[in-house]
Amino acid sequence: MRSQGTEGARPGIAAPFVVAHRAGNQLERLREAERLGVALVEADVRLYRGRPEIRHLKTVGPLPLYWDRWALASPFRRSLVLPELLASTDPRTELMLDLKGRSVRLATIVRAELEPLVPERRFTLCARSWDLLDVFEGLPVRRIASVGSRRQLRAMLSRFADTGVDGVSIHERLLDARSVAELRGVASLVLTWPVNAPARARELLRLGVDGLISDEARLIAPLAAARA
Repeated sequence: MRSQGTEGARPGIAAPFVVAHRAGNQLERLREAERLGVALVEADVRLYRGRPEIRHLKTVGPLPLYWDRWALASPFRRSLVLPELLASTDPRTELMLDLKGRSVRLATIVRAELEPLVPERRFTLCARSWDLLDVFEGLPVRRIASVGSRRQLRAMLSRFADTGVDGVSIHERLLDARSVAELRGVASLVLTWPVNAPARARELLRLGVDGLISDEARLIAPLAAARA
């Protein structure tokens, strides 16, 4: 049976819309995104020493050394945690929580934090490890499968061929008319990232994507609003 997600439980977001990429990782960026009125604010969630930390930076195993590609951060930095993010977010703002890694424990902790807040508040859950999305079965949240390569795209289309999924978040380089049509067969929403240039945003909207995940929401939001 194809996934119903949140349909019938609450109204969805009219397409097209903008997701503020990683804006929830810092409270000042969260507030800026809220002022812009973007539809969703994304935040990365990682499990570290039993806590759901909000950050994109990785650690070196159990050591508090934060890195991402060519970036390094101080081991003495203070990490935002999920309860703090939830308390700091306007209840009208929908958070898109991107679960990093493969830990089912992380998904279980996140579900426990969200359960007292839904359905009064809206949440979207995203994961590259799709099994983590199963933890949120029965909870009125939107579940999004993340795809970053052609191999993952093929695997995702096969994995959800029968059940479907609420949505997919896919790297923009993987999209063309054919791939968008294939995604439509399994997903109710097609989101794409990173989209930081208006010209590319227009191309992707013409392909029929629903949402643009952008680091430059200030540039992209007016374009999506105009098309809507």
